[in-house]
Order: sequence, then structure tokens, then C-alpha cells
Amino acid sequence: MPTEPTVILASTSPYRAGLLRRLVDQFEQAAPGSDEAHLAGEAPAARAARLAEAKARDVAGQRPGAVVIGSDQVADLDGTVLDKPGTVHAAHRQLAASAGREVVFHTAVCVIDARGDAMTHVDETRVRFRALSEGDITRYVERERPLDCAGSFKCEGLGIALFERIVNEDPTALVGLPLIATSRLLRAAGVTLP
Repeated sequence: MPTEPTVILASTSPYRAGLLRRLVDQFEQAAPGSDEAHLAGEAPAARAARLAEAKARDVAGQRPGAVVIGSDQVADLDGTVLDKPGTVHAAHRQLAASAGREVVFHTAVCVIDARGDAMTHVDETRVRFRALSEGDITRYVERERPLDCAGSFKCEGLGIALFERIVNEDPTALVGLPLIATSRLLRAAGVTLP
């Protein structure tokens, strides 16, 4: 009977790790050292796919023979990328810009199999924000502190109250790892799943 390959999540994100635990009982986490710089003229979906693969390849290069999962999410507000805000001021500014508008989240997952072959999928989620007052935004940012989240919200927490609707094929994609595609790619990489 063949042994299961070691699965490594190329991320230290607790959100992505929590999602992956729904599919895989045992996996390791490793911080990728890849560069997340913007490339001029790069479309948001292409950026998400490139960064997911770069993260996976960085960790796979250190652990040959393992199955490595990289993921990245890019938030797009009418062509403007909303990165992780990092500060309360930036989070407030992003949420004010998103209020009453649609933001498209491109969530990419890349699985590198034990041979080093990459398989990538990009999921698209459309989020319509409700109208938000300055007070709504201030209270939300103070309570949730979404400074490490693209678009300045946590949909798995209070952030869900900021929306009018979410349209996508995989509800886990908005949290940061599209599990429907991830399970398909892991099976293709030789990982046994139900």
C-alpha cells in the first residue's frame, strides 16, 4: 500500500489552516519567502495565480517529494487592488471606498505534486457591500481589527454584516482557500480524501 505524501500548506495564515483542516487531518505549515510585488499591468486574477504558485514553489523547493499548497487572494475594486491594509487608517479608507459597491475577490490555489508539477485554480467571488456610514466603519474596524485581510474585512466574523450579497461557487474561497478546487487538486496530486 503506497504511503500518503506529506502535505504542506505554504502559509502561516490561521484562516487557511483552519479551512485545510476540513480536508486533511495532518499537514505542516511553512512560511514562503516569495516576493509579493505587483507587476505593472498584471490583471488581479493573474496576480493571485502567480503569487499562489510562487508561494507553493518556494516551499516545494525546500521540501522535494511533498505536496505543497499555495494560495493568494487579490481584492479588486474597479481595477484597483485592495491589499491587506496593515493600519486602521488604511482599513477605514478601503471600507469607505467599498461602501455601496461591488468588490471582486480572486482567490487562487496552487498545488505542487510530489513530482514538482503545478496545478492552479482561481476562484472568483463578487461581494456587494451595503452603504456604510463613518460610524459603521469605525465600529467594525475597532471591533474586528481586519488589518491582515485583503479588502479590510473578515467574512467568517462580523464582516459578513457589511455585505448585501455574496455571489460565488465556493463559499470557502472568500475566507482564503477554495476547498472545492483544493480537494480536486489534492486528489490529482495523490492525496487520499473522502
